[in-house]
Amino acid sequence: MDDFVRNKLTEWGLTEFIQKFEDEGIDEEGFLCLDDDHIAELMPRVGPRAKFQKRLKKLKEGQNTTNQETVTLSPQYQQEHGEASGSAQASPSTSNTSGKGKRKLDLQAECRQSSTPKRRCDTTLASYTEGIILSDVKIIMSHVQSRLPKQDNKLNKFLKEKINDLETDKRELVGVFGKTGAGKSSLINAIIGEKHLLPSGDISACTSVIIKVEANMHSPKYEAEIEFITKEEWQEEFWSSSTFFNDNADQENDQEDEQEDDSDDRDTAEKLSAVYGEEWKDKSPENLMDSKYFKEVPEFLPSKKKTLTCESAEELSAKLGKYTRSDSKDSNSKEVRRRYWPLVKCVTVRVPRNELLQHVTLVDLPGNGDRNKSRDKMWKEFVGSCSTLWVVTEINRAAAEKEAWDILESASSLMGNGGECQQIHFICTKSDLIEDSDDHSAAAVRALIFQRNMRAKEEVNKEFSRLLKVKKHFSEDCFKVFTVSSKDFLKKKRLTPEETEIPKLQEFLQGLNDNHSETLNYVSGAHGILSLIQGASCRDVAGKKVDVCKDLEENMRRELDKVRKPMEEAYEAFEECLSEGVEKSKSSCQRDMESVLKPKRMKGSAFHKILKCVVENGGTHKPKNRKQINLNAKLASYLTDSIDEEFKKTFPNQRECGPFNGVISTFSLGTKRLIEKYKDVKLQLIFLQTEEEKTKTILNKTIREYKKTIYRSLTETIGETMKECYQNAAGFKGTGSLENMRSAIEKHVHYSKDTMFEQAKDVMLSQLKCLKEYILKTLEDTLQKSIELSLKTDGDSLPDVSVELAEVKKHYKDLIGSPDEED
Repeated sequence: MDDFVRNKLTEWGLTEFIQKFEDEGIDEEGFLCLDDDHIAELMPRVGPRAKFQKRLKKLKEGQNTTNQETVTLSPQYQQEHGEASGSAQASPSTSNTSGKGKRKLDLQAECRQSSTPKRRCDTTLASYTEGIILSDVKIIMSHVQSRLPKQDNKLNKFLKEKINDLETDKRELVGVFGKTGAGKSSLINAIIGEKHLLPSGDISACTSVIIKVEANMHSPKYEAEIEFITKEEWQEEFWSSSTFFNDNADQENDQEDEQEDDSDDRDTAEKLSAVYGEEWKDKSPENLMDSKYFKEVPEFLPSKKKTLTCESAEELSAKLGKYTRSDSKDSNSKEVRRRYWPLVKCVTVRVPRNELLQHVTLVDLPGNGDRNKSRDKMWKEFVGSCSTLWVVTEINRAAAEKEAWDILESASSLMGNGGECQQIHFICTKSDLIEDSDDHSAAAVRALIFQRNMRAKEEVNKEFSRLLKVKKHFSEDCFKVFTVSSKDFLKKKRLTPEETEIPKLQEFLQGLNDNHSETLNYVSGAHGILSLIQGASCRDVAGKKVDVCKDLEENMRRELDKVRKPMEEAYEAFEECLSEGVEKSKSSCQRDMESVLKPKRMKGSAFHKILKCVVENGGTHKPKNRKQINLNAKLASYLTDSIDEEFKKTFPNQRECGPFNGVISTFSLGTKRLIEKYKDVKLQLIFLQTEEEKTKTILNKTIREYKKTIYRSLTETIGETMKECYQNAAGFKGTGSLENMRSAIEKHVHYSKDTMFEQAKDVMLSQLKCLKEYILKTLEDTLQKSIELSLKTDGDSLPDVSVELAEVKKHYKDLIGSPDEED
């Protein structure tokens, strides 16, 4: 602890907290950057906390009287983050803990591992200044909320709701795919500055569950929250397995056919052995649900989440292994250890105070879907929610890595029209590894690395251009290739940190964090609410209010018509596309079914087992080491193909474009012009301006989610139509059951084709119509309510917030960088 912190606590009569601040490693920069959550953690009692918040606010006000370039920073901060630090060497990671094992709550961690500290630290300084502004405005709004009248009339209730709604948690998901050994864990560790967080390096073990990595902004601890599948799902997973019920042998096939593909059985056996050791082999499914087998995971049977809390990344990583990794034997021991990854649905790892992850979650997504229904559903939900996808593979065979390209192809519709992915980053790892490097000089090795990096980028880009299925959803502008070395980023043996391209990915994540947007949105909303409170208490403007309401309502009617028209045009375009898709589906469905039901180079019980799983799982199945089979998607393929181009145009994932040709973003009540005309109600119009922007932002986010439902409805409707057929097919057993299953499916498709595809078309069009009505109703109802309460409701009892409004207005001008603009 420096003298600044100790002196301030003594000056403010809070010496009892000096030791606590010292334990947390809080220096001057950390002290000035404390927010309400930090303070609540440091000072649980309300009395001292309120006193501290008040004094800290005054201290910040004193330091913010000049412009933001003169924010007071300690010599230590200037030395570590200023011009003098512009060497090629990266600053060391500050993820270490203090003497008592507690992570330091400081700002030094924000400039980790970058060969461009000037650029990164400029961002840190801006973030630091905006953090002060955000904290200041939050304190102001909390104080204003406490001063609002207690009686809950319409206006008071409305204002309290609006203040509560200022808090938003904008979070971007980045999905990370890659086969075992590709270097995913090392990459994530290097990027976030936590070398030992995710285990890596053991080729015999692999990450087997979905792992989310995000920041812990509320505690200095490393935490992991483990979510399990339900006991019913676990029992169903092995109950129906042919490991227990081997009644699926087709007597028409010989012994060689039966052994053609037992990978699914091996997969089930691997899972059972992980949880039970060898005991499962002579136990019934009922016996295996006995609580004695779950003593180490008592949370599993009652479906509760398990939380691990640790002082360090290494400690958490060691504890987490049994829930995430598939290795079952200690390399130094013959003893079989219990591993519980088959029971785990998802793990959320929280890293303390990691600025890169403040509004970003990295999602380590194993494989290409999952045989377990709930895990597979979650996998698809994550893939559909990722704004960016990282495909990770080793550089020495990047363009030829079949698994990486298969994942990209099979998930393209989930990420594209069925999701919200905007960018795909193909990351080639281990770029520092050169064969026979000892035979070359250091300069020659560097030259070889750069040559291979260039070649790898060219080959990967060329391979991407051949993926027509992926390019239906993503243009080449959305695709970027990186050649990285996590090892050299940390050790700086052959490459500078910048040459490893890890800093480029860090800067990308920093851009996704968009702290400026979070601060600006909060301050803008606060500015609007304070404007309404202050304006509502003004009298003698009744006549002006009537006139401005009339103008606003007329503008709204006109603007709603502008929104309605392109949505109706989109509906008509989809109707035409789907009609063509229906006809193609009818003429081609039986031929397509035959290609799935009678695959080449697979016969006998090998396919019998797979088809049995397909019909038992509603038309889909992910065989071990094979591509996923999805009969419903195959049947719906002509429908989805018919709309893909129109859908991408109508609902672009690039957010700056906006849905329906950006018509919602251009919607405007004309408040800026009306402010010039009706100066007496300027404050109310400022509020309506902020409400309009917030409503449009929420609507665009809602549309991004709902469009996924619309796109997937085609396949889901087909699945519902086929449901009865699958259930019937699943009932066949014994000799001839394979042919019976095939026949049941083929007959159902033949007799249903005249109605099945029409029904899928009607469902999608109905959902489009519902979306149109929802958008129009939300715009009209939300803004009409805001007009009513801001211009037609008495606000005599509201407090005077002129001082608070002036302060927030100043912050708002600083953030938008337009001090000369009036509002």
